[in-house]
Amino acid sequence: MSGRTALDPAAREWLEAQGFAVTDEAPWLEALTHGSFNGSGAEAADYQRLEFLGDRVLGLSVAAWLFRAGDAPEGKLSQRLNALVSGTTCARIARTIGMPAYIRLGKQARDDGGADSDKILGDVMEALIGACFIQHGFDTARDQIYRLWAVELEGDVGKAKHPKSALQEWAAGNRRSGPVYEVTDRSGPDHAARFTVRVSVRNVGEAEAIASSKGEAERLAAKAFLEEFG
Repeated sequence: MSGRTALDPAAREWLEAQGFAVTDEAPWLEALTHGSFNGSGAEAADYQRLEFLGDRVLGLSVAAWLFRAGDAPEGKLSQRLNALVSGTTCARIARTIGMPAYIRLGKQARDDGGADSDKILGDVMEALIGACFIQHGFDTARDQIYRLWAVELEGDVGKAKHPKSALQEWAAGNRRSGPVYEVTDRSGPDHAARFTVRVSVRNVGEAEAIASSKGEAERLAAKAFLEEFG
């Protein structure tokens, strides 16, 4: 293999330290490669196909854990599942295990902050799960998810009502019109975008928040509104 198509020894050591057993390097190399890296002349495929697969493995694994963990109704299960498999949670875990240093990015994408993008980190986290599934099967991938997500699964992620739902209910309970969300600014390249969202409730007030996705900015704006006016 050439230097561009071989897994860096430091990346392999890091993967194995996280519990990802590397036999065939190809899927792991693919999982760590962003499309911008290929644009600079590399030959390896990027992580998108593995991300697609890993997303499904993650969802099934977490859903099974939640189902066995108690007798919560479907609505509560869905609420927790959505929070636990969200891009924000995946990115948080990626940072915790030191992933940013090992993602293969093109120079421009790295200079633009791609290594700290929630979108990229979340996608690569799912791609690594996909690579684990391809190489070792579902049981191993599921057990690895449970190790990496242990704190999240045992914690409070997704237990509280989503701020947007809470704000909607607050508005209805106070006989106000429903909250209106508006993207007031979008900056940065696609892989490191920043969204500014304003939420307003007529005759009450408004709040703004900035995040790397529109959905997260809306969540944070709703949270800020409730903290100020709720």
